[in-house]
Amino acid sequence: MKTSMFDFSHFKGDLLGGITAGIVALPLALAFGLSSGLGPDAGLYGAIIIAFFAALFGGTDTQISGPTAPMTAVSMVIIAGIVQQNNGDIQQALPAILSVFLMAGIILILLGIIGVGKYIRYMPYPVVSGFMTAIGVIILVTQLLPFFGYYPKEDAVLVDRFMPEAQEVLLEKILREEAGEGILVLDHFEETVRRAKQITPADIKLEAETLASKHASGVIGAVKVMGNAIKNIDLTELLLALITIFIIYGFKRITTAIPSALVALLVVSGVAYFLQMQGTINYRPIPKIPAGFPVFRSEIFSQFSLASITPYIFTAFSLALLGAIDSLLTSIVADNMTKTKHKPNKELIGQGIGNSIAALFGGIPGAGATIRTVVNIQAGGKTRLSGMIAGVLLLFILLALGPIASQIPAAVLAGILITVGIGVMDYKGLKALPNMERSEIAVMMIVLVLSVVWNLVYAVGVGMVIAALIFMKKMSDITAGESEIKKLKDETESAKFWTDEVALPENFSEEVYIKHLNGPLFFGFTNDFQDLINQIPSTASHVIIRMDRVPYIDQSGLFAMEDALIDLGNKNVKTAFVGLKDQPSFLLKRIGIIPELVPNDLVFEDFKSCAEWIKANVDAGKFSSPGVDYEKLV
Repeated sequence: MKTSMFDFSHFKGDLLGGITAGIVALPLALAFGLSSGLGPDAGLYGAIIIAFFAALFGGTDTQISGPTAPMTAVSMVIIAGIVQQNNGDIQQALPAILSVFLMAGIILILLGIIGVGKYIRYMPYPVVSGFMTAIGVIILVTQLLPFFGYYPKEDAVLVDRFMPEAQEVLLEKILREEAGEGILVLDHFEETVRRAKQITPADIKLEAETLASKHASGVIGAVKVMGNAIKNIDLTELLLALITIFIIYGFKRITTAIPSALVALLVVSGVAYFLQMQGTINYRPIPKIPAGFPVFRSEIFSQFSLASITPYIFTAFSLALLGAIDSLLTSIVADNMTKTKHKPNKELIGQGIGNSIAALFGGIPGAGATIRTVVNIQAGGKTRLSGMIAGVLLLFILLALGPIASQIPAAVLAGILITVGIGVMDYKGLKALPNMERSEIAVMMIVLVLSVVWNLVYAVGVGMVIAALIFMKKMSDITAGESEIKKLKDETESAKFWTDEVALPENFSEEVYIKHLNGPLFFGFTNDFQDLINQIPSTASHVIIRMDRVPYIDQSGLFAMEDALIDLGNKNVKTAFVGLKDQPSFLLKRIGIIPELVPNDLVFEDFKSCAEWIKANVDAGKFSSPGVDYEKLV
């Protein structure tokens, strides 16, 4: 039975897909929550709420949402910054942190309402590639510290280094407080001394630990203290993390039916807990996960202060923009797998609602998760019910197994995150580096480096601007070059540009389809390739792609072309190129599309020679047709 909201006709597949995706999400949710700084419970809350509500209100039927690597990486920076401004007290900082997450969710809703979703497709591939590889580097490097069992604020030598600075920071806070109270320091020097004497050694040590943690935060900080981490390796933590990684990669060779991360989580945690009970080892567990339903965080409103969140409005916007990009890229993956079309603006609204509600209950932000979405589709998920079921399953695990989950070793989650960091990198883009143009390599590396050492969202913005400038320069150069060697055609001549196709007889109308490409094949034009695949009928045996008017193809267009040709090949459809210009021809050959996907004998200089090949090699008239319509795919 199908209603206006739900489709229960695929319930069995949705149930299996949702359960499978929820199981995959469990270890990742715990790991992302722990790495964010709010704790594994925050990751689990975010996974439960975002998965359910983003599916309920979103625009991608098979999308599974929750905490993701990019969103966690940005959230981690936000949380660390706000905690540091609150004397290292996470409970004191929590209202401001959740307020930022709530703002990000609301901004996502507004982005969907005003129709920003449809513009995400204009993200150039080198920008996406640099961004995803940077996410992998950030997760990998920052997780090396817990991988070694090293925690900066527990390093006595490192903390001692910051003791003098800690005293200065505490005294500076006293002076700022007095200035805010209107006390003239010179006239009330005794009051300053009295407050300074109230600073205890414990206060100084706590501040020094905060400074040590700040010093070691992020990729640069982790690199700074890596030497200390190696000198202070905890062999138990290291061994647990290594075994986790070994199982994750090794179990995949046995079967992919069961998520290897879940197997590693259960096996290593179970063995570690048993050995600890026997007194054989002593490991560090994750922070305790509270039992029961997530609690509504009323302090977001009761302790609301406009002044405390005003500095973070742009940060919230950046987080929302990242969530939009992350979610819609996953939606495109889902579209390619299911041969459907998502509703981008509705998807942003759904993600915004999910993130807003998650913030109200203490969950970390999330977005559409590619791996979980793919798993859902492969397991049979067809509708939004699958995402909602994944959220309900995680809620059941929280209610039934929360105390047990609190015994999971922190090193196990570090091992899981290291495999996530390795897996999220864009190896396809990295392998293509030798074949990319210098300008595209520059964009990718700029985004990668800036993301790692500066700010993820700012880096994407810089990359977009540079990519746009490079594209405009290339288009200008190509236009100038074309004007030097060709005369301008009048409107009549332009309309007759494709008249050479009359050389193909009518009896090929159902077997051969023609695709006309007009203009550069760049990052803003790649979606048309999905339309191309969807419109090819089952009767087609050959597709001719007219490249006569394609002066330039960038990396995004190159990979979109590759994906389209692979899909056509899977349908046993042969593809021919006609009229390749120098730049597209060079790249198509350099990356191997020619001759691996389109053999050299199917690359023609003009349509006449292509038509002769078709006549000689295609079984014409296999399907009856009233006539030829060459513009079916234009």
